[in-house]
Amino acid sequence: MRLRRILLWPFSVIYGAILRIRHGLYDLGILNSKRPTVPTIAIGNLALGGTGKTPMMELVLRTLDGTSPLATLSRGYGRKTTSIHEVRSDDAAERSGDEPLQVKTNFPAVRVFVGADRVKAIEQIQGEVPGVKAVVLDDALQHRRLNAGLNILLTTAQRPFCDDALIPAGTLRDIRARANAARIVVVTKCAGVPPSPEQQRWRQRLRMDKGQDLFFAGIAYDEPRQLAAGSGQWAVALPTTNCLLFTGIVDPAPLLDHLRPKFQHLEHIAFPDHHTFTHADLRRLADVFGSFAAGPKTLITTEKDAARLRSVIEGSPLHGLPLAVIGMRTVILNEPDRFADLIRHHVATHPAHR
Repeated sequence: MRLRRILLWPFSVIYGAILRIRHGLYDLGILNSKRPTVPTIAIGNLALGGTGKTPMMELVLRTLDGTSPLATLSRGYGRKTTSIHEVRSDDAAERSGDEPLQVKTNFPAVRVFVGADRVKAIEQIQGEVPGVKAVVLDDALQHRRLNAGLNILLTTAQRPFCDDALIPAGTLRDIRARANAARIVVVTKCAGVPPSPEQQRWRQRLRMDKGQDLFFAGIAYDEPRQLAAGSGQWAVALPTTNCLLFTGIVDPAPLLDHLRPKFQHLEHIAFPDHHTFTHADLRRLADVFGSFAAGPKTLITTEKDAARLRSVIEGSPLHGLPLAVIGMRTVILNEPDRFADLIRHHVATHPAHR
């Protein structure tokens, strides 16, 4: 890893110079950045995926429960369309992207949109959702044309951005100084709440100023729920002895750690992030499931993967097998009330609502 970083460092330096020029042009006002008239909450990171942006979006939506109407906006990674589009509950992931479809499934009352041009998309949302109280954006920190009202920056406890390097030497897609744009910084995937001295060391490591709030977040998992045949609804899955887990996410390690104690035998098949499941993939899963263990067993996957499976499961080799989904939630470990107050205050006191 160290040799690779050394060899690729010159390319990271060039990439960093380009980023600094671009940010400088925006900071000087040479390139225009627009602040929407509606309250906006942008959730982002500096690294390439795996920090928990979608679970954080869902946490923000739960925090704003009772505030209506709400909308979300994502690029819709992995979709085969390019237009600005409102996600419907019966959409396929190819049309809307897996994560927006997951959000729509979990929050049916929220208006979920996808669109690469965040500024234009928010203008369309304001036209289609009269009186919208807030727009929560996924992965918008690098979208400098949009000047969001509240930025939430995520970084993992395992690989914080302060210890990382720009691509291709590391996994950072933006310079560390962009962290200064965040009002809230959240260290995700924490095993527990760090003691106060450790929290202060985190502030120093991340070079946070006094105007920024630092939070630590962990992961809470729901009980696996089985997809009821032909209904599109999730029902409680029956307990089993053996589990075949398959995932197409960046970091399945926390999920594996959670599930291992619950089963006598657990096997895992990993696919790339946002993987589009083919018939051959499903045939392979069915074959492994048929032979990997004796006794009661189930297939388990994530909500994100289930969103991509939904349109291809009917008549496939997995049809009729006990397939369950497990949901995960981001939980603020320190000062959760403070976190909630910051979110609600931003929306409630916005000039648009005065």
